[in-house]
Amino acid sequence: MDLNRATTFVRVVESGGFTRAAESLGLPTSSVSRSVQRLEEDLGITLLERTTRKVALTDAGRVYFERARDALAGLEEANALALDAAHETHGLVRIAVPLDFAAKLGGLIAGFQVLYPRIRLELTFTTSGGELVGDVADLAITFGKLPDSSLVARRLGNSVNQLYAAPRYLAERGAPKTVAELATHEGIVQRAIAGEGRWNLAGPSGEVHVDIRGRLVADHQQIVVDATVAGIGIALLPTFFAEPLVASGQLERVLPEYTTESPMHVLTHASRHLPRRVALFRDYLVDTLTSSCKAHGALH
Repeated sequence: MDLNRATTFVRVVESGGFTRAAESLGLPTSSVSRSVQRLEEDLGITLLERTTRKVALTDAGRVYFERARDALAGLEEANALALDAAHETHGLVRIAVPLDFAAKLGGLIAGFQVLYPRIRLELTFTTSGGELVGDVADLAITFGKLPDSSLVARRLGNSVNQLYAAPRYLAERGAPKTVAELATHEGIVQRAIAGEGRWNLAGPSGEVHVDIRGRLVADHQQIVVDATVAGIGIALLPTFFAEPLVASGQLERVLPEYTTESPMHVLTHASRHLPRRVALFRDYLVDTLTSSCKAHGALH
């Protein structure tokens, strides 16, 4: 069996057609089509149903594609492991990360690339990183409760959140002195439903639930931060975002004895032979961020 023909077939399916596959492989479309045809002849089955507008997998083709894709991925991983063992670690690490964490990740990436200049990093910003591991990402950074999956999770620490507002807002409306007073204030809510959200805060007397109707709702952390600095209302923000703004006088803490914590993990594939470049970046994240949490009691 010619592995090149199997590789070409997999690329056709992933690309959605012969023309795109040919472009990605740098080959004539006729060569790609002929390669798949010869693979079908070798196997004695039809893998693709061809029309003038598109190609579609047959039932046998779908089974073959899934097995061939996994086998070729395993071969690529084996090649990478062999190269890692023989030379300085190099290659590409694909990382899925929440956009909210981008500001913190920049400094970490710079430090890693000083240590390993031949490892290239590719970032995808998404809130669904765990769903991408194994297909378009080698590892993912996630916040919150972990869903059930076969992925391997390593705890990085906790992201601590506190309430903040701009000095101008507090000067106009006054600072709330109790949690109950938050209901009378303007809220800036992230990922709310129909403008309504709930802050689950841990305080001196235990956990309290505060229902907030947001004056502004945004599904982007930076917009929430900017709106808070502009004086629109009170927001629950990660301390690693907000504390530098407190130091510069742009924000003030509100009811600082009330906080929330969100666990943070790095997820990798359950493969027994994780490429060394991926393991190096995972271990770097674990060491750097857990040390930060121990030193500050939170992710700052």
